[in-house]
Amino acid sequence: MLSFIALAFLAHALPIECQNLLKHKLNIIILAGQSNMAGRGGVANETSTGIGTWDGVVPPQCQPNPSIFRLSADLAWVKAREPIHADIDARKTDGVGPGMSFANAVLTKDPNFGVVGLVPCAVGGTTISQWQKGEFLYEQLVKRAEMAQQSGGVYRAMLWYQGEADTVNEEDVELYKGRLKTFFDDLRSDLHAPLLPIFQVILASGEGPYIEEVREAQLNIGLPNVKCVDAKGLPLEPDDLHLTTQAQVRLGEMLADAYFRFKPRSLQSNNVPTPCSNFVPFFIITAQFLWIILTFS
Repeated sequence: MLSFIALAFLAHALPIECQNLLKHKLNIIILAGQSNMAGRGGVANETSTGIGTWDGVVPPQCQPNPSIFRLSADLAWVKAREPIHADIDARKTDGVGPGMSFANAVLTKDPNFGVVGLVPCAVGGTTISQWQKGEFLYEQLVKRAEMAQQSGGVYRAMLWYQGEADTVNEEDVELYKGRLKTFFDDLRSDLHAPLLPIFQVILASGEGPYIEEVREAQLNIGLPNVKCVDAKGLPLEPDDLHLTTQAQVRLGEMLADAYFRFKPRSLQSNNVPTPCSNFVPFFIITAQFLWIILTFS
């Protein structure tokens, strides 16, 4: 009787979506970088106001899927839907990015893959120096990734698309490769995932004249388990900077192809899912569980 009461209490304490997640190992995919990872597909600037508006078009490859979740800005697991960075890159107008296309393509290629947990972290207009350890964006990424792992997840990969903002001045270009290496090394160390697969998108565009120089630095990063997916040639919006919706769909599929070609080796994992800490802090559940034991024993 006591066991039944305890199980009923735990089921009541957790939200329905979180209860479903507890039944599966959550495959964590970190999404980081700047605007083309956050997604600007279908976003156009009004000529009179300069404010971006999203056309709301969601292609079939980016539609919600009951097996795809995302970690919201307030660290809650919710069903993923475009634009998945809306509450992360909140100061900009977000549209379609590569995340949903990637996740749906992965599940199509491997129906037994399990539940995908997207962890959006990208913010438009950011330079690689803003992603260094100790900076806000870096610390937020680590915090969000650790929360995802602690709620029953296993790190599967990071999708990284950044560099357009570092094409403006020569000094940033010269320092780019070293800063990128440091970022990848520090992140793997802090996540205790030294073999974390990183799928780096090679620039298709940039804000300045040094696009080819940054591309060269990306292509020659020289780190293990860092795979490059080249976006060059994918269609751009009229601003000649951001990928179109269809380009984002294609990029997500290219990233999924790269993921399966790579066949990531088993990483450090937590095979026993734990309750979603964003909904009810675990210590509260534990305290109330003990209260039940004392009351009914």
